[in-house]
Amino acid sequence: MNQGPSLWGWSFMACAWGAILLLTIYCFSRVLLARKRQAESGGRAQWASRIGLILAMAGNAIGLGNFLRFPVKAAANGGGAFMIPYFCALVFLGIPLMWVEWSMGRHGGVHGHGSTPGMFALMWKHPLAKYLGALGIALPLTIVIYYNFIESWTLGFAWFSGTGKYFGLTTREAMGQFLRGFQGAEQNRFFASWLPIIFFFGLTLSINYYFLRQGIARGIEVLAKIGMPILFAFGIILAVRVLTLGAPAEGASSIPAGLAYMWDPDFSQLGKATVWLVAAGQVFFTLSIGQGIINTYASYLREKDDVTLNGLSTSMTNEFAEIILGGTIAIPVAVAFFGVAETRLIANEGSFNLGFQSLPVVFQKIPLGQLFGAMWFLLLFIAGITSSVALTSPAVAFLEDEFQWARAKAVNTVFAVLASCTVLVIAFFRFGFLDELDFWAGTFGLVVFAAFEIVIFSWVFGVRKGWEQMHLGADLKVPKIFKFILKYVTPVYMLVVLGAWTYQEAIGKLLMKGENPLHRPYLWGARAMFVGLIAITAFMVRVAWRHRQAGSRQ
Repeated sequence: MNQGPSLWGWSFMACAWGAILLLTIYCFSRVLLARKRQAESGGRAQWASRIGLILAMAGNAIGLGNFLRFPVKAAANGGGAFMIPYFCALVFLGIPLMWVEWSMGRHGGVHGHGSTPGMFALMWKHPLAKYLGALGIALPLTIVIYYNFIESWTLGFAWFSGTGKYFGLTTREAMGQFLRGFQGAEQNRFFASWLPIIFFFGLTLSINYYFLRQGIARGIEVLAKIGMPILFAFGIILAVRVLTLGAPAEGASSIPAGLAYMWDPDFSQLGKATVWLVAAGQVFFTLSIGQGIINTYASYLREKDDVTLNGLSTSMTNEFAEIILGGTIAIPVAVAFFGVAETRLIANEGSFNLGFQSLPVVFQKIPLGQLFGAMWFLLLFIAGITSSVALTSPAVAFLEDEFQWARAKAVNTVFAVLASCTVLVIAFFRFGFLDELDFWAGTFGLVVFAAFEIVIFSWVFGVRKGWEQMHLGADLKVPKIFKFILKYVTPVYMLVVLGAWTYQEAIGKLLMKGENPLHRPYLWGARAMFVGLIAITAFMVRVAWRHRQAGSRQ
């Protein structure tokens, strides 16, 4: 039995942790030493403090993917070797696109646009630009429709852990039944109706509604300032508890063996294109780029507020949560109790099985398991709600800025759409409705949209003008090599990723290869919902621009 990481494994882990810690400390020390923000001015809403802005941006990026998706993808794709394509994607895709979205957002906000249709139109004087920008509203709106549903699972399981409701279910099979009953996928001895999931979904939606209704400084920023410190506190406590667990008496292996599974490099995996694609996809997913969210949050900046240091600080905060905390909790503890072979099976079944079936079994076998279980699921809930609030913001900002609606009216309208569409997600969940939306909006769609962004910023608007825009009021001078990266490396990297995903995954997905024929009508329904949301958003953009043009002629 592998008792711990090899020399290569320890080296990869030490280098990754060290680099992230040093960069995070560097960024936040620079932020604290940088000049204070100017006094509040009139006009569009703005962030009340710089630390609140960074925490909100980090909360947007830090989500369920950091603690569930990342460790599963890393462990299944070469362990420590996965970090090579991961860091390549971070440097050549993630951070450059983070700066691009911050810059586009601030530029748009200065001109009264808080969503990407207006931002694209400013940078590309072509009628098509605003319609391409409509994806920056439709994509996050589609994602949050099912994301809120998943988020409600974490709130429900936090309650079930704290009250010990699932205690006594000591097998993954039993926990799987418990989870499916709660989700409404089946009626069983644990849940006889949909009332529990409807209750927790309603509560989740209400909390989201409250913070969005309060606005930027009094709502989203307050949520970030309260939620993010709690999230990191819970994450650090859980990580320390995992690292001090050793070899559990009832376990099949040990925590060092779990770290080995996570960090020992399998260099043979680097020759597979899929590993590079998965790494790039994880970077997109974890940083929330290609979704129009960062653009909207950055639109509430002033013209000379920094974007370079803030963007890098956001990225490093997210990486701390993902690599150090996310890579330490779920996989190592699963290996300790189930062994490497069983954990590999769990990982292949999906990250939801890891978080909602396997770990609840583990919590029943350790001291204070109810407390640590509740802490784990509350951590996931906080990570989820800071992301879902961000995902909803582009649609709200669009209605506020382009139609001049009051925030209350905009939030009410968007939440009416969310609640209506999520009813279909819940009702048809067992037929793969959610997974279908997730692929087209949360995977394929964001890569397409990010490709549009980088081409418009670097080639249409021009990398020289973009570089000047990026460095207005900058507290951090970006190395000039990134000019070349922004113009050539990132677009080429993007096109290769998009082409490979289209060839390897999208075509098969489009043709529904391997899908249950009985599920196909529901999958077409999910696609129809997605296309319908894009069409409605594009129509709303058209109406908004006609009103704008009519107003300018008067």
